[in-house]
Amino acid sequence: MVHPYREPTLIIGKSRISAKDRLTRPVLDPATGETIAMLPIATTDDIRAAAETAARAYEHWRSTTSHQRQSILRAAAAALRSRREDLAWTITTEQGKPLAEARGEVDASAETLEWFADEARRAYGRIIPSRIPGNRQLVEIEPVGPVAAFAPWNFPLINSIRKIAPALAAGCSIVIKPAEETPGATLIAVECLLEAGLPEDVVSVLFGNPAEISEGLIRSAQIRKISFTGSVPVGQSLAALAATHGKRSTMELGGHAPVIVLDDVDAPKVAALASAGKFRNAGQVCNGATRFYVQRGVYDAFLTTFADAAKAVVVGDGRKDGVQMGPLANDRRLTAMERFTTDARRRGGGVIGGARLGDAGNFFQPTIFHDLDPQADAYRVEPFGPLALVAPFDEEEEALRRANDINVGLSSFVFTDSAKRQRRMIDGLQTGLVGVNTFTVSFPETPFGGIKDSGHGHEGGSEGLEPYLVRKFVHVA
Repeated sequence: MVHPYREPTLIIGKSRISAKDRLTRPVLDPATGETIAMLPIATTDDIRAAAETAARAYEHWRSTTSHQRQSILRAAAAALRSRREDLAWTITTEQGKPLAEARGEVDASAETLEWFADEARRAYGRIIPSRIPGNRQLVEIEPVGPVAAFAPWNFPLINSIRKIAPALAAGCSIVIKPAEETPGATLIAVECLLEAGLPEDVVSVLFGNPAEISEGLIRSAQIRKISFTGSVPVGQSLAALAATHGKRSTMELGGHAPVIVLDDVDAPKVAALASAGKFRNAGQVCNGATRFYVQRGVYDAFLTTFADAAKAVVVGDGRKDGVQMGPLANDRRLTAMERFTTDARRRGGGVIGGARLGDAGNFFQPTIFHDLDPQADAYRVEPFGPLALVAPFDEEEEALRRANDINVGLSSFVFTDSAKRQRRMIDGLQTGLVGVNTFTVSFPETPFGGIKDSGHGHEGGSEGLEPYLVRKFVHVA
């Protein structure tokens, strides 16, 4: 069944501002390159109005009980599930991933709403025994205030929900700017929240010039908390701006995840898992595996199976049956893949795949670089596409050195059947997330965040609510 793609709007309180009332930019279908909608661009006045609306909404939303907030978020999760196919079709149409993956994103988003619904009731203060007889010492929990959030295009629904859900659970209002390439999924999610009983002014949605919106909101006196998911350079710039204005920030800035495959495993089995993990969402996954370091004794077996699996991936329009990998989300990623491939060939590395597919849409072959110069561009810059690097190593220390020899640290993975080797790898890997014999390191109930240039703070888990809360000490004499 084909679901219509609805015209996107800005949402500022009760106002819905359509493309006919503003300058616009096109929303493109990455599988065809065709325009599917026109997106309204927020003005300076719109940005100011959204911040002011969030400030007014905060005054009443913060006063709701945790039980009320839990009820609304749980009802929104149910509404999300009831519109699963509509949301999945929207995600695939604007972002490109296969429908099966888009459905999984909807399910994870609903679970995230439910997790933070319950976390709203687990935000505890405490009583501190007083040293003064008859006095009381309390630590009370309060919401931090209006939030400005910025979400990327690779997971257009879950990345927005990871910011909206904890903000609302804590009692904060929020202005969110999803990616201009993928506006539709977040707008449907906001509809679900309103259907669930959320007051209309608590969530506003802006699109437009990213730098203008981010700077306008961060500089606004009404905004007290920033949450950003995206590239390292942009995130560092926004974090610096937030710090200048004394505002708390959470930054999830991507990674370039290493995978260490030790020689006591079934290498072909791990390679098959690696293919499924690497080429999910066309490799546009911030915590996805990219740099594979394989111990020499199993290197040939791993590379052979990995290459065969990559060649077998069915690439096409994600709305069609049987497709395993859709297009890249935009033509910028296509250009980047071509640039990485040109550099790899110039340096004499082995290239399996490495070509654009077709004349329309942003399709690129699942690609493997092997035995490549460690100074190649793809080793130093996160490819963020269907591109994997495979290299052999001899000793564990060499693998750890190469895994850590980069200034990002979001996720890492290790495959070994030895408990002692697992422990050494876990201790040695410099990342915020570690998967052992698995490529799955993200659930609603677990913390998600990196170290080094991969940012600071966490989304998910009990840790995900903390950035939206402040503590007030009260001494009663």
